[in-house]
Amino acid sequence: MSGPDSSIEIERKYAVDAGFVLPDLSAVPGVAAVTGPRTYHLTAVYHDTPGQRLAAARITLRRRTGGTDAGWHLKLPGEAGARREVHAPLGPGTEGVPAELAGLVSEQTGGEPLRPIARLQTTRTVRHLLDSAGQVLAEVADDEVTGSLPGQNSSKTEGPRDPDPWQTAIAWREVEIELARGPAGLLDAAGRLLLEAGAGPSPAASKLSLLLSAAASPG
Repeated sequence: MSGPDSSIEIERKYAVDAGFVLPDLSAVPGVAAVTGPRTYHLTAVYHDTPGQRLAAARITLRRRTGGTDAGWHLKLPGEAGARREVHAPLGPGTEGVPAELAGLVSEQTGGEPLRPIARLQTTRTVRHLLDSAGQVLAEVADDEVTGSLPGQNSSKTEGPRDPDPWQTAIAWREVEIELARGPAGLLDAAGRLLLEAGAGPSPAASKLSLLLSAAASPG
């Protein structure tokens, strides 16, 4: 059996409000065209130890369904804002964390079990920034996100069981630009257009950390 595949992820995230209108990103130097939007519905369940050891180490582990990259994703911190992403295929939906991914974070988990700690449901509208040869320079994802945490009834062993063991905690919208074949400067130029259009820097490094921070905030 072959091991999990991996890639390097370089992206920027921006917070936007419900009425935000994406600017014309064909104005970014080097971008010849912007593809029409395609919409996907994604569900990601994140796993961590009871004490959230992975989150403390800036590591995320999720099982995602929907979209073009369904599967298990392990994101590990890298250099200069980049992240190494390791992938494993989906199982039937009842499987635990794949052993090869659990092994990569065994030092951080310290023998503690990995369990579902959060769910993110995302309506994602994707556009690609293309060069004159039609190659993808970057992907722009406009995300409407609902974040949920395990509900109080999810661990009951007696009485009727909640058909959805998750409880909505927060909803938000953000725009994410991920570099593909483009130069690093493309992210800076696209980011300036987004900021001029009314976007703001994301308050968190990841969707999961935003959800967990909001859940921990009083009120």
